[in-house]
Amino acid sequence: MAQLTPSCGICGGDGRIGNSFGLTTTCPACHGSGHKAANEGFRDVTKTKPSHHRQTNRAAVPEKTQWPTTFEGAKLADEIKACSSLSLDTQGKLTREIIDHEESHGTCTQTFVKKIRKQVRPRV
Repeated sequence: MAQLTPSCGICGGDGRIGNSFGLTTTCPACHGSGHKAANEGFRDVTKTKPSHHRQTNRAAVPEKTQWPTTFEGAKLADEIKACSSLSLDTQGKLTREIIDHEESHGTCTQTFVKKIRKQVRPRV
């Protein structure tokens, strides 16, 4: 003989519950089946699947260049690096200025090259 599962204790087995205003809805305990839910113990509700995690919509941040990309910029940066009269901090600042100029102008202009060389060469 088939064993019947006990009926839901909340709705009495009909799968619906009502309130004093006459509104009815499905039973939250048995979800409308009318049968008592099996006691499954602890229910893990954490979102551990990769499908639960939203993908970021931010664009990847490009890495900053560490050295000039144009021929003129690289040549000028080599001159700065070879200059022993400049401190490492000043060399880094001037190299960063070259990189920033290349990003905004596309190349190192002659006026810019003269300006940087004036800072590099020792004053006599």
